Amino acid sequence: MRILIAEDDFTSRLFMSKFLSKYGECDVVVDGIEALDAYLNSIKDGNSYDLICLDIMMPRLDGMKVLKSIRDIEKQKGIETEKRVKIIMTTALNDKKTVLKAYDSGCEAYAWKPIEIDKFILVMKNLGIIA
Repeated sequence: MRILIAEDDFTSRLFMSKFLSKYGECDVVVDGIEALDAYLNSIKDGNSYDLICLDIMMPRLDGMKVLKSIRDIEKQKGIETEKRVKIIMTTALNDKKTVLKAYDSGCEAYAWKPIEIDKFILVMKNLGIIA
């Protein structure tokens, strides 16, 4: 499995990378522009990501805009809903309005920081990413 972690906080980035590397190859970026570039490069190379973990509050381009951009690109390329990349939004914000907006924009799941490993594993199982 290929995983992209987009996280500007060093500690969160380290934690997510260590935790998710058990499940696949992880690429790590620190802002929204890098996340979008990494996604586009993966599509161009024909080796797209299976999972993207997007922090909502990132510099240069926030996670919500990255999410919308990825879903727009998938739509333009005619990628079927069941074949598109799974996106889990991560944030320290506890704001229901933002959560609803993320789901409306096409994320599959939402995880509050600090990340609870057991819940995150369950979400990945429910999404069919891991057995």
